[in-house]
Amino acid sequence: MRKAMRHFRAPHTHRNRPRAAGFTLLETLIALVVLSVGVLGLAAMLADALSYMAMSQDDFIAQQKAEEAVESIFTAKYNGNINWSQVANFSSSTSPQGLFLTGPQPLLQPGADGLVGSVNDTASLPDYIVYPGADGMLGTADDVNAPLSNFTRTITISAITGEQNLRTIQVVVIYNTGKFNRTFTLNTDISAY
Repeated sequence: MRKAMRHFRAPHTHRNRPRAAGFTLLETLIALVVLSVGVLGLAAMLADALSYMAMSQDDFIAQQKAEEAVESIFTAKYNGNINWSQVANFSSSTSPQGLFLTGPQPLLQPGADGLVGSVNDTASLPDYIVYPGADGMLGTADDVNAPLSNFTRTITISAITGEQNLRTIQVVVIYNTGKFNRTFTLNTDISAY
């Protein structure tokens, strides 16, 4: 009887069988959801990165347009084209001789006086930036003029308390790049001498 028991094997049940390796359907679905969230996050990050890249060109334009305004004021003042009383914001009550418009103004080409943002700019054409055309060369007939219609510039000229011969010039350029609203501010002083 011992011999018979020795060769006897119990039938295999599901509990004794080793589990098959691999993923279940539920595990696969969870992995796909996690992967999808990650890919969507990367896509959003890429869109923001592209917006920031486009913004860098507009940042440079804003800086240049603020510097252009300040340089035109300094040049006109020190060349004698305007006098000290004209280096002010235009106001019918406080400083009627001031040449510079108050509040945000669209970027226009300089008027007859050669100054940007002055009372003489009202009939001027919109300012623009030139891009190379299809031939890829700047300065040829196919160049493209892109208006700077998404930019405004505010020139504020203020007296410095206790200083009759010194004023502060603040130029603020506001512009939109995609969903971003940006501001560039340039501050400097100018002397009557």
